[in-house]
Amino acid sequence: MKRAFVFPGQGSQFVGMGKEVYDSFTEAKEVFGEVDEVLKQNLSKLTFEGPLEELTLTENTQPALMATSIAILRVLEKQGGKNLADIANYVAGHSLGEYSALCAAGAISLADTAKLLRTRGQAMQQAVPQGQGGMAAIIGVNIETAEKIAAEAAGGEVCQVANDNSDGQIVISGSAEAIKRGEEIAKAQGAKRYLLLNVSAPFHCALMEPAANAMKEALSQAEVRRPSTPLVANVLAKDVTHPDVIKDMLVKQVTGRVRWRESILFLADKGVSSTIEVGAGKVLSGLTKRIASQIEPISLQNPHDIENFLKSL
Repeated sequence: MKRAFVFPGQGSQFVGMGKEVYDSFTEAKEVFGEVDEVLKQNLSKLTFEGPLEELTLTENTQPALMATSIAILRVLEKQGGKNLADIANYVAGHSLGEYSALCAAGAISLADTAKLLRTRGQAMQQAVPQGQGGMAAIIGVNIETAEKIAAEAAGGEVCQVANDNSDGQIVISGSAEAIKRGEEIAKAQGAKRYLLLNVSAPFHCALMEPAANAMKEALSQAEVRRPSTPLVANVLAKDVTHPDVIKDMLVKQVTGRVRWRESILFLADKGVSSTIEVGAGKVLSGLTKRIASQIEPISLQNPHDIENFLKSL
C-alpha cells in the first residue's frame, strides 16, 4: 500500500490549530517551543489564541502552519514507533507546505525551516506594495481556459495562473488592475464564479521576483539534505531528492505555479492509494477527492485522528 503525506498551505490556518496535540503530547510541545525560541516570538500563543488578523499575516501564518503540521507528525512517529520513511512513499506540500514536507522528511531542520518561512513570509509581503496586487479563484473552468483568461486579463501587466488546484478550481495572480479585468473575461469564458481572494500579496507570479531573490540568498546559506522520502515538487509535479535541485525548486516556486492537480495525478500514476494530510484543515483532502477519486484522503488534525490512523497501519 503506497501512501503520500501531504502538508497544507496558506488559507488552511485557523485560531486553535494544533492546540489539542499540544495539550496532549510532549513531542508537540517541544516542536512549538523550538519554533517560538528560534523566531523569538510567542507564535504558539498567537496560533492557539489569535487574534486571527495577526495569525493571518503571511510572516506568521507560514511558520505557524508548519509548526502545527510537524507537531502532529512528531506525535504520530513517537506514538507509532515508526519514522515517516517507514510509512510514507512520497511527501508533498502546497506552497509553504513544501517546506513542512521537507522538514518532515528530514531534509531541513525544524529551526532552519522556521527561519526560512519567516524570511519567505516577510519577503513575499514586501515584494509588492499593499493594494497593487491581487489574486482570484476561477471556479468551473479547466486549466487551458484559465490560462486564456489570465493572458487576456494581463493587458501588458502581470497576470498568470498561480495555483492549479483541481479541474474547476484555479487561482490566478497578478497586478490588481489585471485581476479586476479578469472577472468579465472569466464570465465570458463560462466560469461559474470569480472570487477575489483576501490575500496580502499576489503569490506565485512574476511580481514575486524580489521574494524569489531573497529566498535564493537564504537557501544558499541553509543546509538541505537528501529527504528520507522523495518530495513531489510543486513546480515540477514529479519527485525530487537531490538537495541542489530541491533548493532550486524552492526558489522557482515563489514566482512559479503550484501544480497541485498534476502532483496528485503523478501520485495516482505511481500507485499511491491514500494521501495523509498532516496539519490544519482538510483543504488538500477535498482536492484529492476531486482530482483522483481512487485515492483515499485521510486528515490528521488531532489526537483522535492520529490514534485511528495508527490502528489502520
